[in-house]
Amino acid sequence: MSDEQSTPASGRPPRQSRGGLTSTGARKAASKSNRSRAREFALQALYQHLVGGNDVEAIDRFTRDLSGFHKADSVHYDALLRGCINSQVDLDALIAPKLDRTMAEISPIEHASMWIGVYEFQHCPDVPWRVVLNECIELAKEFGGTDGHKYVNAVLNGLAPTLRAAEVEHDRAGKGSAPAQPAAKADTATDAAADAATDAAADDAADQAAG
Repeated sequence: MSDEQSTPASGRPPRQSRGGLTSTGARKAASKSNRSRAREFALQALYQHLVGGNDVEAIDRFTRDLSGFHKADSVHYDALLRGCINSQVDLDALIAPKLDRTMAEISPIEHASMWIGVYEFQHCPDVPWRVVLNECIELAKEFGGTDGHKYVNAVLNGLAPTLRAAEVEHDRAGKGSAPAQPAAKADTATDAAADAATDAAADDAADQAAG
């Protein structure tokens, strides 16, 4: 049975590409850390929740059976899936003021990417805020529409100074208080690859610390 036939909702979110860099500059699969993969599977699971409103246990079972799940950090995936669903009202309350449209008007991919970003800002202090930001941009690039990642960047970049105040202030003070522009950096293949390597290293360090 195919993934599309066995899914508990209306289908998995489409990928822009399954190998190499996508047209939007999404990074190569080989460069992804196990936490990056966990975020991808969490995004797919949250997409099912947002689109179909399915039971979290059914979504979880389906997602864990997908090809490649064994390469993901299952603990981080579980924290993101259940954490985002359990706190979705609180997450939306933080996201909504940063939107220039209603919550219903944003795509499920953008919505899920923002949930993951806000949740990690709040509950994963071992992951640097820039890594969280870039990882969520990558999710939106790989699974979402052409410019969806720019919207995710704008919202999360707007929330970071509040949710990671000390960290953001420290980073920006070290750069002459210049505002961070991770989305612009990721628009080229070279910079996307460099960002991916940095993010993977930070995630791997966090994994080792957690272990």
